[in-house]
Amino acid sequence: MAIDTPSWLKNAMIYEIFVRNYSNAGTFNDVYNDIERIKTLGTDILWFMPFYPTGKVGRKGTHGSPYSIRDYEEISNEVGNKEQFKRLIDKAHQNDLKIMIDIVFNHTSMDSKLINTHPEWFFRDSNGNFIRKVNDWTDVYDLDYTNMDLWDYLFEVLENWVSLGVDGFRCDVASLVPLEFWKLAREKINQKKEVIWLAETLDLHFLKSLRDMGYYIYCDSEIYQAFDLTYDYDGYDYLRAYFRGEKSLEYYLNQIYLQETMLPNGSLKMRFLENHDNPRIASVLNGKDKIKNWTAFYMLLPGSNLIYAGQELMIEKLPNLFEKDPIKWDKGDYEFLSFFKKIISLSKDIKSKCSIFNIEEISKGIVKIEWSGYDSEYIAILNLEDRYGEIPVDFNLYATDLLTNEIFSIDKIFKIRKLPLIFKIK
Repeated sequence: MAIDTPSWLKNAMIYEIFVRNYSNAGTFNDVYNDIERIKTLGTDILWFMPFYPTGKVGRKGTHGSPYSIRDYEEISNEVGNKEQFKRLIDKAHQNDLKIMIDIVFNHTSMDSKLINTHPEWFFRDSNGNFIRKVNDWTDVYDLDYTNMDLWDYLFEVLENWVSLGVDGFRCDVASLVPLEFWKLAREKINQKKEVIWLAETLDLHFLKSLRDMGYYIYCDSEIYQAFDLTYDYDGYDYLRAYFRGEKSLEYYLNQIYLQETMLPNGSLKMRFLENHDNPRIASVLNGKDKIKNWTAFYMLLPGSNLIYAGQELMIEKLPNLFEKDPIKWDKGDYEFLSFFKKIISLSKDIKSKCSIFNIEEISKGIVKIEWSGYDSEYIAILNLEDRYGEIPVDFNLYATDLLTNEIFSIDKIFKIRKLPLIFKIK
């Protein structure tokens, strides 16, 4: 992580909002009215997915991809205006929430303002045609960072959003933009206030495919020179393989170990079970008990955690990025919400007090997580594969489960529980 990364990020909760589909109306005002509820979850940062005007040329779906942007400096009329956004920012700040917005500086829409005013700022082929690195992104053209005037313009864009009250940037496909740009952007912007920088780094297959095409793509280890947090896609790639039944749980846990040992010292990941690009975890896993165990698992991994709006209610439907497709809040599970709040509170407390993390699979599908600090120690035992029965263990324990207040005694034999267990040892 960058040398000036704030220490509180190691246990921060980031709440992701796609304004268009957050509610039936899909406006800033709806989020404004929900600030207090979001705060009670244990949220520290509100991340707003792009709310800018979207392109019409090559548009995907009826409303277009939020990542196909016509104007970096404006807000789409369908969600609100700058005055309403400023009002929302002020209320968030009053509730001790920071505001992070999406920055999409790898590409613009095919009919963006910059295409018309500065066509020389775009990536072209040998025939002079506008092109893109990723062929599937058919509604965008890529920016060309060999033009330094582009850098100055984008720095100004960032400065203007910070002046409005923004506290952080989630940088879309940050690995495709020159690292020197990000380093200079951070240096300039952070002179004025503490700004949080989150990089959407790439999953390993995507990174390799782009490198094979001849592009210089930055890996997570490099990106930390400019960013406080990176996506956990280097781990999620392995988790997806496990969920698909292609790899073992041990295969995924080994990748967590590699992150702990091969990334720069103190590196922070943003952990997630779902986001706007990946399925809702409630649609991937069967049964509430299993979802509770996996929720506890990812909340107790080192780093910040992402909550995709609706995840707290175990919503199964992933909103469509290209259509009006609001979250059905009335379909949520409010018993799960109670658990969700409790596990967030515990995980934040544990990670704020502890710095040493260890994890092991003590039996097939049963994972033990240990966190320890100067004068604190915690153990979590998680049933990730909905198993039952008794297993031998190499530890003794007499403690109270922090989730249920039930007293447990474990002496070389552990009777598997359906729900997660978290114990304070000292």
